[in-house]
Amino acid sequence: MTLDHLKPRASRSFLLLLSGLMWSAVGIMLCRLAIRWYISLGFTQHTFWFSLSIPLALAIHFFGFSKLALVNIPRIQNLPPKPSVFAFMQWWNYPLVIFMISLGTWMRHSFIPKQYLGILYFGIGAGLFLASLLYYRSLIPGQSLYRKLDSQPSLKSQVGEITTNHPEPY
Repeated sequence: MTLDHLKPRASRSFLLLLSGLMWSAVGIMLCRLAIRWYISLGFTQHTFWFSLSIPLALAIHFFGFSKLALVNIPRIQNLPPKPSVFAFMQWWNYPLVIFMISLGTWMRHSFIPKQYLGILYFGIGAGLFLASLLYYRSLIPGQSLYRKLDSQPSLKSQVGEITTNHPEPY
């Protein structure tokens, strides 16, 4: 007797939605913390620190999180029809998420000035939120993300490696 029937399962579309919601929620939470820290500084200072955050957010989105999303979306789309609900992330990402949450908690309670943390938090948060839009876009019928993959051959090869060489353990 196997316990496989006890695994919570969901459709691939639900996993894409779940990924987008998770990225959006974490992004909004990080941006909210940063903005709260900025507002406590006064108008002149918070405008200065906020203006430093915008280019960082765009860079993090473009060079980091959008590429991760563009690799993760085809991986989810190529899963079996009813994969485990936990397959929205690869298994090795779970310890990484725990580490990142722990590091963020430590940084918030450390001696690092909040205006410096605000730059990092807003950059990561906005980058996550912008990349979450790619998950939502993948749910719209007729909207292909492969046009973007075709324009970036290195991403296309990464997607091929992940979807063919690394089957999910779920």
